[in-house]
Amino acid sequence: MPAPGKHARRKLSRLSRGLVVASTGGAALALPLAGAATAAPAAAPAAAPAVAVVAAQAPAAAPAAAPAAPATYTVALGDTLSGIATDHAVGGGWKKLYEDNKAAIGDDPSLIRPGIELSVAAAARQAAAQPAAATPVAAKAYADNLDGWIRESLDIMARHGIPGSYDGIHRNIMRESSGNPLAINNWDSNAAAGTPSKGLLQVIDPTFRAYHVPGTSLDPYDPVANITAACNYAADRYGSIDNVNGPY
Repeated sequence: MPAPGKHARRKLSRLSRGLVVASTGGAALALPLAGAATAAPAAAPAAAPAVAVVAAQAPAAAPAAAPAAPATYTVALGDTLSGIATDHAVGGGWKKLYEDNKAAIGDDPSLIRPGIELSVAAAARQAAAQPAAATPVAAKAYADNLDGWIRESLDIMARHGIPGSYDGIHRNIMRESSGNPLAINNWDSNAAAGTPSKGLLQVIDPTFRAYHVPGTSLDPYDPVANITAACNYAADRYGSIDNVNGPY
């Protein structure tokens, strides 16, 4: 990494009970028709014509529409507010059911009398109206080693528009520090000036502060912060860390 004077430029870094309605199909019964005898001439009675009886097929019953959820529920022996709330999908559970029906229940929610009517529709509608909770997305995990540090840095760089490849970063790390995140150069001109090169990509403090990428650690020895800041600097000075093949 060059002396501080060469690092002056800064880059702007980027969710019942369900009523089952048994729909009863009506069966039509066809009764035989009684043939009426017809008066015949005096000579000979005429036989009554045969009457063909055809049973009419009952039309298929139309599917019954699902009924709306009941607005009330009549308490039966053995019921509990908790069970009723669960069966009717009451948002807020038994506490909400009790709150909405306290006048009918009384002061003790554990004592509900069989036969009283409880309002369940409003609470159930409230539960249905609540949007399903979003499933949290697990954060991407990275290995705590050189491979993981480079891959995490590359993802941060992509979000900030900083160019660079895995191979380019790895090559320069192996030359600068042999993969030791605590490496420090205490003998060159930068060290003599009081700003020794530090970390995986041997960044001096002024350069690290100038090219630090938001969201990464402020510790220059932090592997991800060190790599990302160095790549930001290299992009500004050389176009990309991939273009660096020696001291920079």
